[in-house]
Formats: sequence, C-alpha cells, structure tokens
Amino acid sequence: MNRKNTTQVYEFFLRGFSSQPEVEKLLFPLFLLMYLLTILGNATIILLIRSDRHLLQTPMYFFLSHLAVADLGFASTIVPKALQNLLSQKKTISYYGCLAQMFFYIHIGNADSYLLASMAYDRYVAICSPLNYSSIMSHKCCLQLTSVSWTITMFHSLIYTILMARVKFCDPGEIPHFFCDLYPVLDVSCSDTQVIDLVLMTEGIVEILGPFVLIIISYVFIFFTIMNIPSAVAKRKAFSTCGSHICVVVMYFGGISFVYFKPNSNLVERQDTWAAMMYTMVNPMVNPFIYTLRNNEMKAALKRVLRKRFH
Repeated sequence: MNRKNTTQVYEFFLRGFSSQPEVEKLLFPLFLLMYLLTILGNATIILLIRSDRHLLQTPMYFFLSHLAVADLGFASTIVPKALQNLLSQKKTISYYGCLAQMFFYIHIGNADSYLLASMAYDRYVAICSPLNYSSIMSHKCCLQLTSVSWTITMFHSLIYTILMARVKFCDPGEIPHFFCDLYPVLDVSCSDTQVIDLVLMTEGIVEILGPFVLIIISYVFIFFTIMNIPSAVAKRKAFSTCGSHICVVVMYFGGISFVYFKPNSNLVERQDTWAAMMYTMVNPMVNPFIYTLRNNEMKAALKRVLRKRFH
C-alpha cells in the first residue's frame, strides 16, 4: 500500500486522455459538440413533456422526463471539467471537487439505472396486464417509483463518498482517468481499503445488477406474452413500444459491464477510459434522439410546440 509518500492531497491530477496536445485539440471540439447536443436533446424532451399535459400524464413519458433530467445531470457532472482539463496543462481537480463529482456521478448514474427499471416495469404492466394498466400505473405509483429511484441512489452515493473521504492518498495523486470514478481514485490510495472493497463487492454489485435483473425479468414476461399474441401486426406493435427502451438499456448496461465487470484484478486496467466515455458522454447524447426519432407521439408533440411558436 505505502509505495509512495502519504501526504495531505489537496488536488488530483486527471490523466485519462492522451497527453499529446494535438490529440487533445481534436478531442475538445468533439466533446464540446457532444455536450451541446446532450443539453439540446434532453432539454427538448423535458420541455416537450412538461408543456404537453397529455404526455406528462402518461407514465412512460413521465419516466422519460426524469431520465432526461438524469442524463443531463450525469453529463454535466463530468463533461465540463473534462473540457476544462483538455485546454489546461495542469489537468487537476480539487480534493473536495473530486468527492463532489464522485457523489453526483454515482447518485445520478445509479438513478439512471433505476429509472430504466421503472420504465421496464411500465412496459411490463402495459403489455402483460393492459386491462389493469391505469389502476396499477397511477400517478401516485409513478411518483413513488421515481422518488425511490432518486432517494435510494442518493444514500448509496453518500455511503461511498463518506468512505472515500476517510481514505488517505499517495502523493502526487495522479488518477488514471478523466473524472473521479471509484476504482481509479482507489488506485492512488495509501490506506487500507478493505472496507470499501467489501462494500463494492457486495452492496455495489447489488446496486448495479439489481435494476438490470428487474429489467431482464420484466422483458422475459413481456416476450412470452407477446409470443402468445395471435396477430402478427399486434406482435410488431407490442415489440415496437419496447424498442427504444431496449436500445437505451443495452447501450447503458453494456458500457457499465465492460468497465466494471471485466475479469481483471488490476484497478488501472479495469477502468477503460474510452468505454467510460461511451456511457458518460455518448449515451446521454443519443438517448433523446433514440426516443424522439422512434416515437410518433414525441414527434407530434414537437410539431405542436413548433407550430405554436412560429404561428
């Protein structure tokens, strides 16, 4: 553990991207464009749903508005600092800034997965129990599901932030990543990390895999229900209502699994910078376009808003 000097670390050095200036000059406009598209896409979804009474009262779009808030917050927790460091030679983040970034990253990222699980449950009820859909997926139920999604993950994130605040770090505190994620920060620790490692291996895995398992179970029931529908047209229509959600789930959990569940004990190698970039930058950017381009109601709502704005 004590391979370096254990000193009071006031800032960390983020070494996630190439140190070659010509590469960073190419990355900056790319990441800036991605972030602007993320803001535009998710803000559009939030405004559309909040301004359309019909969409807001529909459970699927109610969850989608929360997912857009989560994606917007997720990207805003990471991308602005990454952009700043691409233009800077120091590429640093303060100690407390690192803890704050870690708290919001874990909180919002896990809330994202719980919201995806809530949306899967909504699709399950809509397809497997359509006659009881209105009574089961009431506005009260939707509020409860979103409240649980945001609240449980906040406490989960708080646990990790408190544990990390008790860890001592090795000088000079060079983090092999472009933001303060758990594994890369733990790699520069000089403390005994058995407690936090145990939490990561137990509660952390449950926190990540729990929503994913619920999504899989929901879609197993959905699949068998759809296969029992006699009409081919009805089958295609039922599958189409799940298409956008399935795309987002595969992209999100695919990136998470690639980074956190690789069979490699080396903490530096476990954290793949470019795979992390996919679910921290690319996913929040493309999610709004997946939902709007494949959804006739969203496109109709957008046309109504534009018609009111320009007529």
